[in-house]
Amino acid sequence: MSPPDEPTPEHPLGQPSPGSEVPVADTATPNESSKAPKGPQHAAAKKRRRFWPRRRWVQVVTIVAIVVVLLLAALAGYAYYQANRINHVDVNGLTAETSSGAGKGTENILMVGSTDRCALKVQNPIYGICSQGVTGVNSDVIMILHLDWTTSKMSVLSIPRDTFIPNARSTGPNKIDAALSEGPTQLVKAIQEDFGIPIQHFVELNFETFASVVDALGGLNMYFPMPVYDAYSQLHQLTPGCVKLNGTEALAVVRARHLQYQSSSANGSNPSNWPQENLSDLARIRRDHEFLRVLGDQVKKQGLGNPITDAKLVNAIAPQLTVDQGFSTSHMIAMIGQFQGTDAFKTPQYTLPVMTSTSFSYVYQGYNYGNVTFPVNGEGLATIGAFLNLPPLTNTMTGQPLPSPSATNVSILNQSGISSAGDAASTAMKALGFNVSSVTQGTPPGNPAETVVAYNSLNPDVIAQAQMVLRSMSGQTIMAYEPNLTSPVTLMLGSTYSIYTPEIFLPFTTPTTKANNTTTTMKASSTTTTTAPSTTTTIPGFSAPNSSTTKLEPWDPRSCNKSGGAGP
Repeated sequence: MSPPDEPTPEHPLGQPSPGSEVPVADTATPNESSKAPKGPQHAAAKKRRRFWPRRRWVQVVTIVAIVVVLLLAALAGYAYYQANRINHVDVNGLTAETSSGAGKGTENILMVGSTDRCALKVQNPIYGICSQGVTGVNSDVIMILHLDWTTSKMSVLSIPRDTFIPNARSTGPNKIDAALSEGPTQLVKAIQEDFGIPIQHFVELNFETFASVVDALGGLNMYFPMPVYDAYSQLHQLTPGCVKLNGTEALAVVRARHLQYQSSSANGSNPSNWPQENLSDLARIRRDHEFLRVLGDQVKKQGLGNPITDAKLVNAIAPQLTVDQGFSTSHMIAMIGQFQGTDAFKTPQYTLPVMTSTSFSYVYQGYNYGNVTFPVNGEGLATIGAFLNLPPLTNTMTGQPLPSPSATNVSILNQSGISSAGDAASTAMKALGFNVSSVTQGTPPGNPAETVVAYNSLNPDVIAQAQMVLRSMSGQTIMAYEPNLTSPVTLMLGSTYSIYTPEIFLPFTTPTTKANNTTTTMKASSTTTTTAPSTTTTIPGFSAPNSSTTKLEPWDPRSCNKSGGAGP
């Protein structure tokens, strides 16, 4: 992605560009000089006024130009040296920049926090020791940064690490954090194929890199409204107020997902007796978003144009940073120039809405995956659309309009466990104008089972049809690439699913009406059709969906203001 054209630079010393007339003391033209007084005294006066002759201006401009060129050459050489210290990894399947449509001028960067302990230069018992068997490679944090080069605005989307999706592994379904164990290519594929979010670049950080960034900034300040503790992340902040954190202490904050807090009603000073929040990864994402705001504000205050700060940051990050093979140093520099003025506290930060299993024992195809979360389609599509800033009926991978229902063909595979559910879904889809080619019966792969809109080709037209089917539904529904299917698009019915009524969905296909108010809800346990709000009702064994945007809880650390109180 190339940044927008830069404005024409001003001439050194603020003078006109080459070719313009340079003003000097003697500005008389031949015609004017004939009118000037004559005599030796006037000639002497004119000579004294020429203390900045044209030749001297040329000398000054030339010297400044040479200095600027030498400085740029030195910076370029330094950047080239540091670029050679950055680790580049081959990532296949990255989406090319969008050259047309609603997504033109934007790019998405997948940012991953890796748990690879074996990659750490210094083993730390706090994180787990590689030689002692802590060898798992997962993505502790999955965030996507959306950049709009036309507006210089950005947004952030977090995907909960336990989100169960069809293409997490090359072998099939798993939690999304398990994708990274097969390399960044698999994680990129999973996000693009199951969520329809195009990824242009990949960035991976580990524990050491994160701590080094904070230390390079000289630490940063966070306000703790009350004492907090996490035995797993080593967070042990027992003094309220504005506290300066070093890299290791900051890492303990962003990794905390078993946080306990000393509220006014807490029993004593022993943290083991304090109440514990119950949102785990979702609570951590909420705090991580706040930490990003504080970190971004700290960088902005020190100034990315500050050579001392820049050198510290580059020296801290470069040797440990892993990026895709196409993420060039020049592009990074262009990004800094384009987005360094962005206000971190005004940048939208979203979390994908999910429903969390309360049983801690989800069995799929005979394997126990423990605690999982299921993405919620209606709220999820709205969140992804807001994150990418796209109109509702847009192919998120290409930025082009989606086809009409009448131009979309779909087959139905009933995996709900209720024989009549397939025919009921066929009737509902036909009422919306979709072409239903067949209805077949299958076996539920899990209890409960997600509803999947599967497509068998990466052809943009096929993906567009799958996205159109997906937008007719709500509930625990997700998209997936399944190349072995005979039908281009197959609706695999799970335990629960929701289909919009014609009165709502068909007006929704025009740009002026929204369809997120009412749905026709079909449950596998019943053949009846009811009208209900689009917000998915709680399913047995799962929590209600989280909000895509959340406020900090009273115990959450936050930014400090100038007087040392709670910020911003």
